Amino acid sequence: MSSSYAPNMIESGRYEAWENTGYFKPNLSLSSAFSIATPPPNVTGSLHMGHGFNNTIMDALIRYHRMMGKSTLLQGGTDHAGIATQMVVERQLALQGISRHDLGREKFLEKVWEWKVQSGGTITEQIRRLGTSVDWSRERFTMDEGLSNAVKEVFVRLYDEGLIYRKKRLVNWDIKLQTAISDLEVENRDEKGFMYHVRYPFVKGQTDANGESLDGQYMHIATTRPETILADGCLAVHPDDTRYTHLLGKMVHVPLTDRTIPVLADPYPDPEFGTGCVKITPAHDFNDYEVGERHDIEIINLMNLDGTMNENAPSNYQGLDRFEARTKIIEDLQTHGFLEKIEPHELKRPYGDRSGVVIEPLLTDQWYVKIDTLAKPAIDAVENGDIKFVPEQYTNMYMAWMRDIKDWCISRQLWWGHRIPAWYDDNGNFYVGRDENEVRQKYHLGDINLRQDEDVLDTWFSSALWTFSTLGWTGTDKDFDNEILQKFHPTDVLVTGFDIIFFWVARMIMMTLHFVKDKDGKSQVPFKTVYVHGLVRDGEGKKMSKSKGNVLDPLDLIDGIDLESLVAKRTTGLMNPKDAVKIEKATRKEFSEGILAYGTDALRFTFASLASTGRDINFDLKRVEGYRNFCNKIWNASRFVLMNVDGKAIHQDAKPELWELPEQWIISRLQKCEQAVNFAFETYRLDLASQAIYDFIWNEYCDWYVELSKAVLNDANASDERKAQIRYVLLSVLETALRLTHPLMPFITEEIWQALAPMIGRGGKTIMLADYPMTNESYINEQAENDMAWLQGLIGAVRNIRGEMNLGNSVKLPVLLQNINDSEKAQIKRIETLFKALAKVESLAFLGNDEKAPLSSSSVVGNAVVFVPMKGLIDPQKELIRLQKELDKLTKQYEQIKTKLANEAFVAKAPANVVSAEKEKLAELEGQIGKVRQSVGEIEGL
Repeated sequence: MSSSYAPNMIESGRYEAWENTGYFKPNLSLSSAFSIATPPPNVTGSLHMGHGFNNTIMDALIRYHRMMGKSTLLQGGTDHAGIATQMVVERQLALQGISRHDLGREKFLEKVWEWKVQSGGTITEQIRRLGTSVDWSRERFTMDEGLSNAVKEVFVRLYDEGLIYRKKRLVNWDIKLQTAISDLEVENRDEKGFMYHVRYPFVKGQTDANGESLDGQYMHIATTRPETILADGCLAVHPDDTRYTHLLGKMVHVPLTDRTIPVLADPYPDPEFGTGCVKITPAHDFNDYEVGERHDIEIINLMNLDGTMNENAPSNYQGLDRFEARTKIIEDLQTHGFLEKIEPHELKRPYGDRSGVVIEPLLTDQWYVKIDTLAKPAIDAVENGDIKFVPEQYTNMYMAWMRDIKDWCISRQLWWGHRIPAWYDDNGNFYVGRDENEVRQKYHLGDINLRQDEDVLDTWFSSALWTFSTLGWTGTDKDFDNEILQKFHPTDVLVTGFDIIFFWVARMIMMTLHFVKDKDGKSQVPFKTVYVHGLVRDGEGKKMSKSKGNVLDPLDLIDGIDLESLVAKRTTGLMNPKDAVKIEKATRKEFSEGILAYGTDALRFTFASLASTGRDINFDLKRVEGYRNFCNKIWNASRFVLMNVDGKAIHQDAKPELWELPEQWIISRLQKCEQAVNFAFETYRLDLASQAIYDFIWNEYCDWYVELSKAVLNDANASDERKAQIRYVLLSVLETALRLTHPLMPFITEEIWQALAPMIGRGGKTIMLADYPMTNESYINEQAENDMAWLQGLIGAVRNIRGEMNLGNSVKLPVLLQNINDSEKAQIKRIETLFKALAKVESLAFLGNDEKAPLSSSSVVGNAVVFVPMKGLIDPQKELIRLQKELDKLTKQYEQIKTKLANEAFVAKAPANVVSAEKEKLAELEGQIGKVRQSVGEIEGL
């Protein structure tokens, strides 16, 4: 092992060797299996912190179960990402002055495939850098032939079952991209806008329910989108709103048109909001569309697909862009006396997350999946426990969505994607089949002219089949001979964020239950558990985004970022300047050498430590630095152990009869650690697993057992047999801890394990195939743990006194103990030798409970009091001078803060948290001053 921990050196080439050796492939000879299908990242994508978090969790679970002796499959692949990919290639063509329409569909798709081959694998290479043990020999792409066939099979069967239909309905329409998009692709932004109050005059000659004339009166509504007034189908009020009961059924004029519409009652309007009366425009608002369907209201579409006003608008508005039309309509409303007032209004405006333009609810012909039939089994599967959500709270979110689910728009007006398997004749009739030949035979069409539907399927349609399409599902009896499908489906767990529970998780459950059966004909779920994690945010809890400048690149943290690149990232806004400064200040040594690298293991361990189920995580760079230090601690401890046992006698097996307190304690603590880590993995609490591992390795093994072992190994009087057994325990506990840690930190554990495993006779070519540690309850020793707790407490008390009294480590101290019962005396006798050696104590004696101790510095351990007599240990005059200087310094700070808090202007103007912090400092200083004065009194009494 090299003298210093360098993650780049130990990680370089290691992953490639693992992959080439086939360690990531499932061992089909094993009876027990465990599988995860990775959420397929966009083929256009590059690694971000969310990918890093998700991959860490998945890979840790896979590595854990692989070491538990199961045949494991981490099924990976990428999504074709219809809109995103098409936009990338279109931008490249635009640089050459070419549009996709110039090329035509076939030539354009050739360009997309060329791009996919050349650049589409970027993210899979980056995922490798995270150490994710995907079986890359089985890598899938949603446009692969097998997956594309599965998509066609599912579409045709759903259509034949009456579960897919085509209809003109309202969708999120992206004016720039000219396609329908999903709700997930809509970003609702808070903006300042206006509320326009408009009058709708009653048609002349009407009377209300009380017989009063309505001539000259009007209904008053408020809208944020006055351009849609031209397509209003009715006005609506709540049926319980008594202000309008007498007006129901009356007709009003639609401003700026020659149309009249009724006033209707519907539960949708909120009587407490605005006037309680709302305009209903079914073709341009989702809520209005539902109201319109309930009352069979005329649907008038005002807009062309490019957002301009169409022939259904009055002639003076036709051809205008929607926002140009808005301006003109507002002017005309005012001119004709229909506009009552305009008020500022806070609103949420929908934008396309890729195009950046305002989304228009628009009436278009689209393909839909009828959801009701599919939803019920998906609800039942969660209710009966076939699928469990972790944490359980997300069950309620899932159920709420599923019980209010709407039919799914699955068509997109793109060229890149799975083209809809439907063909049209010259009369506009359509026919569905797997290919054109099947369509002609199925519908007996002969040789009539047919053209295939231009639209493609929503990418969520193909990804809804992901768990089974990636395993070679065909929808035929051949599936029962497919060893991979039969062994690894259903998958065991899906790891995902809460934001796509509906868009992906629910749809996978519906599709899988409908199409995948076992040999007994029972429907299969896609996964048994849905592990839902939070989103990765920055250190202040804000969502990471390039516009905010708070994005961190996982590869920068893993592989290092040189000073020049850091400066560039600061200036281009790709890294928050504060974060950049944090990195630089925290790691001066690395930067003096020109590069900083935390390594994959430190980053993965950071993610694991933050993986408390369901909650968003605030990613603080100090954590990564801390866990890099942890890696360094493991490295240095391993080097120390290897150097001190190499070439010396080592027992090749455990001999508990030779164990003394340190060995009994560390072995017992190891069992408790194994217990905690196994439980954490089984319950998806990687944060608890990482904490247990960290505490054991750093606080117990490194800080205590290694130090305790030195006392024996350096003792000339200790027997060779005892030393050989200590060397065995040093090595075996370290080797076990490495196996315990491997799922979270694969690279460093493999590197060290290769060096030390042969020394204690553990075979195997890789740690990832070694057995995962399991608790041996016979090694749990509560007495040893209690005795050790006493030892640690006593040593800590003496060290505190040594520090407080400024006594050097070379000074051996006399120690007196008081308030000790007989059983505690017996404990202390058992640990006396170790206590004296580690605490550097020259003598240990007991005081009676009523006996007065000489002038001493003291500390409390449980009920016991530890005294260290001061006489002869310090120079009273020198110590008094030192203490007085310390007292003067603390008193000055105390008076400064006291004066600040006495200033009423400061207390009134300063933020509450600042004032609270100052008060806390004052209280802390007061306590420190009291301790120093106490020490002064004790010294003066010597």
